[in-house]
Order: sequence, then C-alpha cells, then structure tokens
Amino acid sequence: MVLQTTGELATPTTTVTGNTLIVDIPTAVLLEEFSAAEPTAGIALVTVTTLGERVQVVITGTDAPPVAEVRPDAQGLVLSVSTDTEEITVEEDEIQIVVTGEQDGYRVPDASVGTRTDTPLRDIPQSIQIIPQQVLQDRQARGITEGLENAPGINSITSAADGRDWFSVRGFENYGGFLINGIPDPQISINGGFVNAERLEVLKGPAGALYGETGSLSGTINVVTRQPLSDPFYEVSLSAGSYNDYQGIFDLSGPLNNSGTVLYRLIGSYRNFDNFIDFFEGSETFIAPSLALKLSPNTDLIVEGDINIMDRQDGDTAQPILGTVLENPNGEVSRSFNPEGPVDNLQIINARVGYRLEHRFNENWKLRNAFRYTRYDDEDGKIFFFSDSLADDNRTLNRTFYSGSGYGNNYYLDADLLGTFSIGSLEHQLLVGLSLNRNISDFRARFGSAQPVDIFDPVYDQTVDLTGELTDDSFTTRDTIGIYLQDQITIAENLKLLLGGRVDFFEETKDDRLTDEETSQSDTAFSPRVGIVYQPIPPISLYASYARSFAPTIGRAAGGDILLPERGTQYEVGIRADISDQLSVNLALYDLTRFNVTTDDLDNPGFSVQTGEQNSQGIELDISGEILPGWNIIGGYAYTDAKVVEDNVIPEGNRTFSAPEHSFNLWTSYRIQDGDLQGLGFGIGFYYLGERWADIANTVELPSFLRTDAAIFYEREQFRAALNFRNIFDIESYTGTGSGSFVTRNAPFTVQGTVSWQF
Repeated sequence: MVLQTTGELATPTTTVTGNTLIVDIPTAVLLEEFSAAEPTAGIALVTVTTLGERVQVVITGTDAPPVAEVRPDAQGLVLSVSTDTEEITVEEDEIQIVVTGEQDGYRVPDASVGTRTDTPLRDIPQSIQIIPQQVLQDRQARGITEGLENAPGINSITSAADGRDWFSVRGFENYGGFLINGIPDPQISINGGFVNAERLEVLKGPAGALYGETGSLSGTINVVTRQPLSDPFYEVSLSAGSYNDYQGIFDLSGPLNNSGTVLYRLIGSYRNFDNFIDFFEGSETFIAPSLALKLSPNTDLIVEGDINIMDRQDGDTAQPILGTVLENPNGEVSRSFNPEGPVDNLQIINARVGYRLEHRFNENWKLRNAFRYTRYDDEDGKIFFFSDSLADDNRTLNRTFYSGSGYGNNYYLDADLLGTFSIGSLEHQLLVGLSLNRNISDFRARFGSAQPVDIFDPVYDQTVDLTGELTDDSFTTRDTIGIYLQDQITIAENLKLLLGGRVDFFEETKDDRLTDEETSQSDTAFSPRVGIVYQPIPPISLYASYARSFAPTIGRAAGGDILLPERGTQYEVGIRADISDQLSVNLALYDLTRFNVTTDDLDNPGFSVQTGEQNSQGIELDISGEILPGWNIIGGYAYTDAKVVEDNVIPEGNRTFSAPEHSFNLWTSYRIQDGDLQGLGFGIGFYYLGERWADIANTVELPSFLRTDAAIFYEREQFRAALNFRNIFDIESYTGTGSGSFVTRNAPFTVQGTVSWQF
C-alpha cells in the first residue's frame, strides 16, 4: 500500500472496537483504496480507505481483535499485524503493510533539526525553513549554495568556482554550521558532494543548545541525504550544460533479502566541467553507499558513507574591484580573467563514513547512537597563486604563491535517550544526550612572492622560488565533550514550552613544528534555550524564544589570559500559519547580538582584546507549498540591519560585510494536470540582493542585482526531461568575500539540460 502525503508521515493512532483494530494515519492521501477478505489465518477482512485528511486501516479478526505494532522504516511506517496477543514478531503468517510517504511537493511540515526530535514545524519556537527534494530537482541545484538561494536572509560569501559553501546568515558569516542527517559535519561545506541530498533544513539563529560549537551563531544547515528504500528503485540521469559541463548520475535502491530487513542504496556520479573563468576546468567523482538493517523489530541500524574526489584549481579567482565594481581608467576587466593563470589541478578528497543506531525500549522510550568519521585531504606539492594588491598603474596585479598540503580527520560520537511521559496534566518529551568530538588537522605551507600579471593583457610567469623555509608547519587537535538536555512540554493542546541547555568542555592543543613549541587552551561554555508556542486556532502558531551559541576563540591577550569563547544571543518572535493543508507561511522578527568579538589591542600592538560587539536586527518572511493543484511556490523576503556596535578599529555603525538590508527570492512552478499536455511543467524564479558592503570596513558598496531563472520540464511515468536556464538576462553581479580590494564575479547566462529514467 503506497500513500502520498503532504510531508513526512505523522504517527498513527490505533483503537480497538470488538474484534476490529482501527489504525488512523493523519496527513496521508490514498492513491487507491484496498480491500482483502481472509488474507491470512485469524484475519477476516482488511480494508484501507481515505477519510477526509487521513487514511484509515480497518482489520477485523476472526475470533479476537488483532494486535499491531507501528514502527518507523527507512521510507515511512511499517504496520505489523498479528493474531498473537502475547507478542508481535515478524512471522510468515503476519500481515505487513508498508506505508511510504513520498516527499513530492514544496511544503514539508516536519523537521528534526530544530529539536533533534521529529516535531512539526508549527510546534518549534524558532524559524526553520526546509528546501525539499522537489524544489532541488525543479531548479536542478548542484550544490548547497544553489539550494540555499531559496531561503531568505542567506547569501553566498564565496565564488561558485572555488568549491566552498560559505554564507552570510542574518548578517553574520557562517563557515561551519553544517550537519548531515543531524550529525555535525562542518567539512561538507568544503568540496563536499551534493548528489545524494534529499533536502536542506535551515535553522535560523543560535543552535548551541542542540549542537554545541557547530550550532553556529547565525544559522545551522542540515543536509538530509537519500535513504535506502523498501521497494526496488533504479534511476539514471544524464545532463549537459554551458561550458562543456557534463554529468552522469545513477541511483539504485531496494531490499537485499526476501524479508526486507536489509535495504541498500548506492548513488554515484561523474562530472566533467569547464567554467566561464579561464583555465578553470576539472572533474568530480562521487559515490555514496548506504545500508539499512532491521536488527530486530525494535532495533534499526543505518550504515552510510560517501566520498567526493575533486580535481580542479584551488587558488584565487577574485578580481580587483577597480575594473569590475569601480571604474578603472584602463578599462573593464574581462569576466573570464583568472588571476591565478594556468596551473596543475589539485586532487581534493572529502570522505565520511558512519552509522546511526536506534533501539526502541517501548512506545515511549528509545535510545539513539551515532558515529561519523570524516576525512579531508589534498594533494601535496601543488603550487597555487593568489591576488595580493593592485599596483599604482591600476593594471599590474601583484601576486603571492602557496605550496603545501593539508589534511583533517574528524571523529564524532553521539548518544541520547528520548522519552515521553506525563506528570499530572503536563506531557513531556525529554531528550538527554552526550557527544564526543575530536578534530585533527595537519597543515604544511610555504608562501612567497610570485610574478605579477597584467589584468588587461595577461601573460603568466608561474616561476616561483621553493627553496625557502616553510611558513607554517603545525599539527592541531581539538577535543570537545558536550552534555545536553531538552524538555518539550505540552501544557495544553495549544500551548507548548521548550526548555534546553548544553554545556561544552573543549581543549585545543597545537604543535608548532617550526618553533618546536606546544601550546594548549581549554574552556567551558554553556548554551541555554527557552521557547514557547501558543496556537490560538489550529492553523496559527505564535512563538517566542531565547537562544545562545558559542565559538571557541584561540589565543591569548597581552597579559597572558586566554581569550574567551565568542558568544551569540538571540531573541526571536514569530508567527507560523498554515494557509491551507498544502501552503504555509512564516514571519520572524529577531534581535541577534555577537559578543566577545576580537579587536586590536591599541595599547599592545600584535595582541587582541575582546571588546568587540556586533548586532543584527531583522524581519524574515517565507512561504512554501501548493497554491492550486499543480501550482507550487517557495519564496521569501528578508530585511537585515547588521551593524558594528563596538570595535577598536572598525567605526561604530559600520554594516557587516555582504549583508544587504533587503533581499528577496521567489521560485514558482506549474505542472499541467490533465489532457494531452499532462506532465508538462514550467518554472520561473527571481533572486534579488540589495546593496551591500564588500568588507566590514565599508570600503566599497556592491551594487544590487535581480537575477531571473527559468525551467521547462516534462514528466511522464518513469521519464523526465528538463531544461534549466540561469541568469536569463545575463546581468552582471558580484559576490563579496570580505575584502575591500577584490571581488568575485558571478556566472553569466547558462543553460543545463537533464534527462532521467526510472526503471
């Protein structure tokens, strides 16, 4: 039995009347009603019907009511029914009904990122937005950066060509606030794979109470990957795009045994590409295997991993602001100019492997355990070039070079206990857990001066001197222990309270092999969280919350005192409304302050003090879902007022870099529902960023831009073909990277064609 849902399947309810067992599954729509008489011994009749907004399964026993166990599966729910009232086990004479909830649509009403539990968004007192699979597919998003263009208040602070997914969120830069399937994994933002992404979940504001250091000040992004399926699924797709961009993808899944207790999924791709930037070409190979094992009726284990091998340049593609954003007396720099010039490609490996284990003691309590090992490694001995400064003639670009290697190993172990219980009239959902994290990095580097290049008539001299001493040679280990507690309290059916907190103990040791010195620093940070949700009527949720975060600051002040962790504090109020069963809107107002920001110690040059403070206040509005049958929308608007409050160098009132006051995003698509053209669809999108500063010193203001994208696609049964157009009107736009002298240029008009087949 296959159901189609408006989002993730909700937990069903069961009742018994006489010899009949009744199971109601909310928010599900049955594609075809089902009935079977005497399907097995002891069962007289099974019927499955749609009743309003729920599906009802009615099972009548011959002599006594059957008993049932409902348990989560990789793709939804498994309803196991037995006539044995003593114990439910998966026997051959049992009825098993597998219910799969397909994630089609632009609205997903539930997420785990906001609470580490499966909680409806309407019950979470913090802004969360989900970019579902259907949106990623309709837009043919190839990375986190393209996917997050559907979330207001988030904009990139790196070039699309450099393999980094770094952002400004709510006015503050975010370099490491990433999760994969709810497990911290900052490394995914650097040359990580995206082919196996199912959806993106964005938690706005501090999440230190849930994820510790990874719960970034401004926002945390959870990449949910595709999981093994209980039914056979096979898909291949081919795509070709502008600048000789070709990619092939396969996705295979299904059971490995007759009982369906072992499921697999294998996703792989190969991509070969050029770029609008000169000399920037390469390839990417990705593979992601996973296994889902049902060790017992109450115990599930998922083993998963992936490896992404990137072969491309790894230098600097930023161009001088003079000749791009600002007028240069010598003319305009070509959009394709690459200041690095021709170099050998670098091989970069980003890989991870781990497991997620869940054991259910009973219907109220369960234990979860997860582990992940992540490795990042690049090839040794390659030489890369970076822009340094523009000479007085406004055409000679001074450059530096880098040669070295780096690798990182990250080990993350997490265990938590989740249970529900009641005390008087209050219902509690309690979460208590422990996490251990070790991050190891080994870095060797040699920096030096390189030959300059004429930005208007480039002739590259890539000769460098490698005979000098290493500039950096260090081995760093950071260990973190986190203990967290959360209680979701239902005071009344329409009033819910969330209380949570986490304490982290961290220590970082650095071995400087150049000076033969070892330094160590440790500290403790507590991150609380409080929120309340009130629902005056079922479709409306009003919420308010307070949350804090922390980020270790490594170093010492002039007097020898260690630097304290940087802190973030946010107050947020909002309203979440379900306009219909298929369409939701969220409005949030927030005040976010960043404390303990390091700034120059004016009395002791070369040292820092933590007197800096920055503040961001803003409004965010987002909408997602289906307006009419076949007509979907996802969009949002953000007003961001992010400024420097106190600093010894940066003037008070300066705006933070790459944080426009106004930004706007909209994507809407329509699928013809019937007739000869059924399966034909169209999409159009708009992406607007207002004026924003290229650096926090507010040296140069980048101009606003409005980009227009579009798509046309055809879907019929197992076949899908699509054409996606990006930057249709070929507008010129720039991305700030924090420098007042250099800026990266965004891609011109591009087109991508994709054909896929499921079998």
